[in-house]
Amino acid sequence: MGQKYSVRNLMMILCCGFSLLEFCHTVDAQTAQQIAKKAFGSTVLLVMEDTLGQPVSLGSGFFVREGIIASNLHVVGGAPRGYAKVINEKTKYNIEGITGIDSDRDLILLKISAGRTKPLILGNSDIVEVGEPVYAVGNPQGLEGTFSQGIVSGIREAGTDRLIQVTAPISPGSSGGPVLNAKGEVIGVSVATFQGGQNLNFAIPSNYLRTLLGKTTSLQPLKEFKSSVRERSIVGDLGGKSTEGVIGTNLTYDTSSIPNGAYSFSLVNKLREPVRKI
Repeated sequence: MGQKYSVRNLMMILCCGFSLLEFCHTVDAQTAQQIAKKAFGSTVLLVMEDTLGQPVSLGSGFFVREGIIASNLHVVGGAPRGYAKVINEKTKYNIEGITGIDSDRDLILLKISAGRTKPLILGNSDIVEVGEPVYAVGNPQGLEGTFSQGIVSGIREAGTDRLIQVTAPISPGSSGGPVLNAKGEVIGVSVATFQGGQNLNFAIPSNYLRTLLGKTTSLQPLKEFKSSVRERSIVGDLGGKSTEGVIGTNLTYDTSSIPNGAYSFSLVNKLREPVRKI
């Protein structure tokens, strides 16, 4: 009788333990509404301008530290100036310069003089699994503060690096925006989408961004940036493309190119592009 009682107690303890683990997992996970609200307060619209203050491209970014925004390198291109605006806010913050560049992985860190803005938490992209839910935040086609849901659909090798393939929709203007997991942690940075397929979207893993944050440099003015642009990208091994403002035999970026609309990165002001003869 005593033995049966002990076994029963052990089973009850185990059941309570499993319930506690399940409860903790539930507490860690957030609703889509909670994730969107938090992400909007830390995600920005990036507008890059020429020397006359005319817009040349539009993209997305997000705070990783106070006053420091992460985005894609190709969003900034060779623009000599630009500004950031937090989603759903009116204040524009001039970009003071660049504090970090990873041209191989299409990442950049920008310094702005914003007030106290809470940065998003970087998750561990090495433990991301196919099938887990993700959320992409950005400004596709200039539609500020767009929030989309999907899953991780693949982990792709890109040379010696990796890319996270997701089904969460992204479009030109989404570039540089955060891709978040169910805990609201950044596990990737939106970088590209194959428009010829269906939901073939890609993000730069967050661990590459974490490494870049550990290598921040002295402030480099935007006007000195053009000479440092390398016309290649982490997505270069995925095949050919033509883009909104990006064109080439591989997935390289070239801000002076004429688009023919089969692949998308950041938005480019088409009014400023040369007229194509037909």
